[in-house]
Amino acid sequence: MAVKRHVAVIGAGVIGAIVAARLLADSHRVTVIEPDPPGGPHCASFGNGGFLSPASIIPMSAPNLWRKVPGMLRDPKGALTIRWRHLPALSPWLWRFLMAGRSPQRVEETARALNQLLSDAPARHRALADSIGRPEFIRNDGLIYAFHDRAAFETDAPAWNIRQRLGVRMQELGEEELRDLLPALSPLYRFAIRITDGGHCTDPGGYVSAICDWVSARGGKFHAARATGFDLSGGRLGAVQTDRGPVACDAAVIANGIRAPRLARLAGERIPLQSERGYFVQIAGTEGIANIPVMPQDGRMANIQVAGGLRASGQVELASPDARPDWRRADILLAHLRTTWPGLKINDQNVSRWMGHRPSTPDGRPVIGRASASADIIHAFGHGHIGLASAPATAEIVADLIAGRTPASEITPFAPARFRRSR
Repeated sequence: MAVKRHVAVIGAGVIGAIVAARLLADSHRVTVIEPDPPGGPHCASFGNGGFLSPASIIPMSAPNLWRKVPGMLRDPKGALTIRWRHLPALSPWLWRFLMAGRSPQRVEETARALNQLLSDAPARHRALADSIGRPEFIRNDGLIYAFHDRAAFETDAPAWNIRQRLGVRMQELGEEELRDLLPALSPLYRFAIRITDGGHCTDPGGYVSAICDWVSARGGKFHAARATGFDLSGGRLGAVQTDRGPVACDAAVIANGIRAPRLARLAGERIPLQSERGYFVQIAGTEGIANIPVMPQDGRMANIQVAGGLRASGQVELASPDARPDWRRADILLAHLRTTWPGLKINDQNVSRWMGHRPSTPDGRPVIGRASASADIIHAFGHGHIGLASAPATAEIVADLIAGRTPASEITPFAPARFRRSR
């Protein structure tokens, strides 16, 4: 008979919430440690673009990206920008980031690893939403990547070829087919790829909150505190220390996103994690504009109808987590929305803006695996752009490790120790 454990899940973002739900399904006792209300604006999950895309397997780092770094430093309006004064602190992470994509082979290795987490992500989320009695949060209508023309698509052909080799199902759409599906889309877009197995979340923050409500209703406990350390004796875990006292447990999962490196270090690992600061703008009163989520490839931003309106989510700004938001980044998204949807009614009253922290590793792979200081502590953070989509598969791996099962996925590419080797 499998051993049932008391697991402290540190963090109630989408990873922590779904890990907690999965552990309850294995009949473990679960205590979630999180200082803030689940699903709120403080967490990256709240501002997620909502895409559940099997195509999101290509890492950001690519061959010859280093040539573009000077331009990133000069251009505050680019899709990826770096703040000058933060460059010294970011340099070690940035160097590893550039090296991670130094060859097509390295890019495909990462894509192959991420494919394990994303290939069936929409179906996993569909099953989860159904199981908690909230099917309205997940729709599986496909996703569209829109281009000005086929020539624009061909410039990104290597990445799409990798996706095809790894089994991502896609359909080409000509101008007429695209107009039929999205009549409000700008005529600037005349070619598209439809990810036929793609899905989306209609309210990422609400979804996380609903999962946590389900966990609570089934006996999961929530401890409103910030985790500060671990009580370890002979490599065995006795408790997670918090700013409101210890939480006794015999296993723990570090899933608190951008705050994870400090705890990871106490558990034996130095993880190079940085914030890819992402932004969104959301336009209220836009029902019927984008019936299928779209990612215009000139802006690299997710356009999706969520519960609060039409959301454009994207941008990558590398800067310290405590730096003030640069709302010009949100204004870039707003300008793209005006171009992408010419009939969109935008005014000062119906626009909201948000900025949050995607916890990102330099090689584009999350950190999933046992801690070196104790086999009772599991790392599950650093998912960058794919946190929402990859959460169910991550939770499955964590549940296997907690129960002593061999994960079905090959988890070596996500091992925390890989950064020790790279040093």
